[in-house]
Amino acid sequence: MTTTLYTSDHEWLAIDGDIATVGITDYAQSQLGDVVFVELPKVGRALKKAEAAAVVESVKAASDVYAPISGEVVESNEALAAEPALVNSDAQGAAWFFKMKIADKSELGGLMDEAAYKAHTA
Repeated sequence: MTTTLYTSDHEWLAIDGDIATVGITDYAQSQLGDVVFVELPKVGRALKKAEAAAVVESVKAASDVYAPISGEVVESNEALAAEPALVNSDAQGAAWFFKMKIADKSELGGLMDEAAYKAHTA
């Protein structure tokens, strides 16, 4: 069973066992506008919680995507690198940024569930 959690910086994580798939939320995409470029982390990169992991650029601004938890990048979304506009149409689906092996599951405790995230963005 997959559990989805959110950060106050508008990243989402889909947790499946010890793997977290990370992307930006629909809310973040709507604030950025049309995405034109993404820079994804390299496989094997060790990330610490709150470290800048990726970059997303839109016609309006550039923004860092932060590692919501600590772990090692095990996959980057090459389809997104080839077609950054996927973020505009499917931010919380096909436009995931990277997958990481979770280093410390206790870090998940500081994240929001969907109801708390909706309240945060209201």
